[in-house]
Amino acid sequence: MTPLFHLTWRSVVNRRGTVALTVVAVALAVAMLLGVERLRTDARDGFARTITGTDLLVGARSGPVQLLLYSVFHIGDATNNLSWASVEKIAANPQVAWWVPIALGDSHRGFRVVGTRPNFFDHYRFGRDGELAFSEGRAFSGLYDAVVGAEVAARLGYRTGAKVVVSHGAGLGGAAEHDDKPFEVVGVLARTGTPVDRSVLVSLEALEAIHLDWAGGARLPGLSIPADQARRFDLTPKSVTAVLVGLKSRAAVFRVQRAINAIPDEPLTAILPGVTLHALWGVVAIAERALLAVSAVVVLVGLAGLVAVVMAGLGERRRELAILRALGASPPQVFMLLVVESLFIGVLGCVFGLGLVQAGAIVVGPWLEAYHGIALVPGWPRPGEWALLGGVMVTTLGASLLPGLRAYRYAIADGMTIRI
Repeated sequence: MTPLFHLTWRSVVNRRGTVALTVVAVALAVAMLLGVERLRTDARDGFARTITGTDLLVGARSGPVQLLLYSVFHIGDATNNLSWASVEKIAANPQVAWWVPIALGDSHRGFRVVGTRPNFFDHYRFGRDGELAFSEGRAFSGLYDAVVGAEVAARLGYRTGAKVVVSHGAGLGGAAEHDDKPFEVVGVLARTGTPVDRSVLVSLEALEAIHLDWAGGARLPGLSIPADQARRFDLTPKSVTAVLVGLKSRAAVFRVQRAINAIPDEPLTAILPGVTLHALWGVVAIAERALLAVSAVVVLVGLAGLVAVVMAGLGERRRELAILRALGASPPQVFMLLVVESLFIGVLGCVFGLGLVQAGAIVVGPWLEAYHGIALVPGWPRPGEWALLGGVMVTTLGASLLPGLRAYRYAIADGMTIRI
């Protein structure tokens, strides 16, 4: 160990209490900066993986972001539906490997009711190729079977066998309820961190059945079709809200997209969910940048505390520095001693801050992924995090120059003079 580093180590050990508090302050600031950066990047990835494995999302003619919001995130309402005839044309395309229709418009106690086909549970993917799994029960098969998401089950206390009454529209229930045709919960989905957790899934035929004696959002006066008799009707859907489409070859995605958009009988919009998700994230990117800026300010405050501690300690170390000068240390060596001490504290703060981020990812990561779909993954720092750590160290170096320059200007007599 060189004399400079030996002196630095002995000086740090001698002031270990003050140094430890300063390291904790820097570590917390660095942990917040790195934590926000990792949460930002992982949230972006999780957001982009809300729906994966679906090559195209098709709906009535509208903006791509609007189509994505109401069909995947259940935010807002569709401008229009697409007819079942158009769905059949999409399904007839030789490049289509599978298709899953989705019908929205009804609700249950504030949660969206999603009409779909049983193959929804086979083809819907999220996160890192995550598949829908049942924590209890099975997929719907009967006309009045329902499957509820994990959040619905947790909030309303539902288990298999519970009765569900669907409300007309997206309200919280009341007079416009289909109480003459209740559903029975046959399955509860495991948590996914996606809007599926907040959904009640039923068959498309079931939605047709409960609306047989309804028109214009209200019951037809004098007409009531019992639940059992509804089975005798043709329950083929007339229209749906959107269609998830998987292709045999992803190389054909743009060709199929153009073919769907050019269907002459009905104006449709086919979008690539991943591309649109990234575009949507760009709209809200200003919030993540603001949060990162706040974290950077916190780091600057922590480093300002480091400077304040070192500067305040110079008054107590005047005699120590004067003795070093008397023993032959030059002003540049004293300057380097203070700079190395500050860098040592900065390095320790970065190491412990990174450790806090890793511990947080291990402890909180599974909860974030289960409840919010954000896979906070522990691991080696990413390029963006290395850049932030480098920025912290450069700022620490800059902050260490002030106390170093002040110590550089000390004369031997400054430390030997007794001040009253």
